[in-house]
Amino acid sequence: MEITEKVAYLKGLAEGMELDTEKKEGKLLAAMIDVLEDIGLELEDLHNEQEELADGLDAVSDDLEDVEDVVFGEDEDEYYEDDLDEDEDCYATTCPTCEETIYFDDSVLEDGAVVCPNCGERLEFDLSSLDEESDETPEE
Repeated sequence: MEITEKVAYLKGLAEGMELDTEKKEGKLLAAMIDVLEDIGLELEDLHNEQEELADGLDAVSDDLEDVEDVVFGEDEDEYYEDDLDEDEDCYATTCPTCEETIYFDDSVLEDGAVVCPNCGERLEFDLSSLDEESDETPEE
């Protein structure tokens, strides 16, 4: 039984009891039943609006999924792999914040930092140890 139906039942009981709305107790009970009726109608409206929002969100989610399939293809990983130039070195790291794999090339490595496209975390690379190793290579 819905809240509005329960309130209607209470209202019917009160009318059946022939409450005297001229007395203090009758006025109070009639006012309480009116408030309950308003609350029940308001809850029913909110429930209906929530269902409409959920349906709309489902439709938007489905549309977004269709757009992602068109833009990225069926598998996002395949899109990124196909997008990379075969002659160019490719590097990968894992973001410590969201734990997603980030792919980048030499230009990003030279900049010394990359921003995670998933969470926005800035990852910096310290390449000084690599420079020191190349300076220390023995001459033959």
